[in-house]
Amino acid sequence: MIRRILQQRHYKLLVYVLALFFCASCGNDPIPKPKAYLSLDYPEAKYLNTDVGLPFSFDKNELAKNVVLKKFNGTTNSYGINLEYPTLKGTIYLTYKTVISHEQLIDYIRDAQNFTQEHTKKADQIIEQPFEDSNRKAYGMFYEVGGNAASQSQFYVTDSISHFLIGSLYFYAKPNYDSILPAAHYLKKDIKRIMETVEWK
Repeated sequence: MIRRILQQRHYKLLVYVLALFFCASCGNDPIPKPKAYLSLDYPEAKYLNTDVGLPFSFDKNELAKNVVLKKFNGTTNSYGINLEYPTLKGTIYLTYKTVISHEQLIDYIRDAQNFTQEHTKKADQIIEQPFEDSNRKAYGMFYEVGGNAASQSQFYVTDSISHFLIGSLYFYAKPNYDSILPAAHYLKKDIKRIMETVEWK
């Protein structure tokens, strides 16, 4: 008899404890974990001098698998070179033009500057970095574009006599500054390396 009473009390105590536990655990709604961005690790850049048969050569990251060369029609020699980065979903576009006169060079520089200014509508900022290397006769400007602009990095470089080269970085996807920022930083180094290693022929 006494044993039965004790068993009933233990049973009621157990039910009471379990009820408290469930009530306490149901008091707060679960909080979802905040979204996080992937940690992207890109390989260390390995640069190789690249000569594609044009009046200049440059250093290219071996991560750029394809070099697509196109010749444009016109009165001057004009070529387009595409350096494609499939894993980063981006392409560096290079356009080379021969310079015939000082007036033409001024037009090329003005067009390059206007091209950059077209991105100011969606850009948070555009940082200009002048470039000069008298030993290689290379002079120009590097532009770093912040915000949801179509192109994150651009440049032009010339010898001020007969060569003019312009470059720009584009991504395949719709611009989203937060998502493309790691890749944009990585490829910014590549596009600056091209500018800084141009050798005229």
